[in-house]
Amino acid sequence: MSEAPYPLDGTSGAQVVPVSDALGGEIRGIDLSRDMGDATFVAIHRAWLRHLVLLFRDQDLSTAGQVAFSRRFGDLDLAPVDEYGRKHREGFPEILVVSNVVEDGEPIGSLGALESKWHTDMSYDERPPRASCLLSVKIPATGGNTGFLNMYEAYETLPPALAGRIRGLTLKHDATYNSVGLLREGAAPVTDVTASPGTSHPIVRTHPETGRKALFLGRRNAAYINGLSVEDSEALLDEIWAHTTHDRFTWHHQWRVGDLLIWDNRCTMHRRDGFDTRSQRIMHRTQIMDDRPPSSGEMP
Repeated sequence: MSEAPYPLDGTSGAQVVPVSDALGGEIRGIDLSRDMGDATFVAIHRAWLRHLVLLFRDQDLSTAGQVAFSRRFGDLDLAPVDEYGRKHREGFPEILVVSNVVEDGEPIGSLGALESKWHTDMSYDERPPRASCLLSVKIPATGGNTGFLNMYEAYETLPPALAGRIRGLTLKHDATYNSVGLLREGAAPVTDVTASPGTSHPIVRTHPETGRKALFLGRRNAAYINGLSVEDSEALLDEIWAHTTHDRFTWHHQWRVGDLLIWDNRCTMHRRDGFDTRSQRIMHRTQIMDDRPPSSGEMP
């Protein structure tokens, strides 16, 4: 059973309502379109570290307002190059448009209407984003829900033997495919996972702010555990993923227009349900840069 709601420090009447046993908290009583004081933001940041994902409903937030709120968490990255190139909001290169809408024969955004598999945003970079912030602009009547995974809990509940087998190992995160399995613009299909483009990170990372350890898997497609045969890497990854994606570690969010979610990319994974291609879905995403690569936290 989820813990009870509690007051958000530094505010008058705002509260945090946990949304599941696994992770996630809804902040009620905050209007993100207004300037917030430092004390309020400190309390929001503390709740974010505690719950991993924060939900703010019924927000009437401009594009500039989303950028300003996201920037409170750190410097923002530019929208990444995806299957159709760099699909950002006009005038706001920090805003990636996630959409299946086509106008005048041209997609206005990335990722279409396909199901998005469990993943961590841009884990193939040397310094993957610290956080991602997603605002719903237009949503379908059904489908397109977003699920989140608690990677602290996934690590802390690993069978001891499996935890021992992955200790000290690193994983190469492939940069070829996006989260719906499409090739990024200019990329070639992967024929050898040991030679595909990407960056290697520890399978077990230590969160730089909380000090807790979490699994850091990125995404399953074309991943490779360094130093193992491809066959052994595939078998071990299958075992880790089978444990990690258990329902007890997850929370699934059903969107409404005006919802804003911000998640900690360092200790969560997320996925999206597919939806009817005849429906329209428009989301605006910002990503907060990290100032350091993932670390195991262990002394070399």
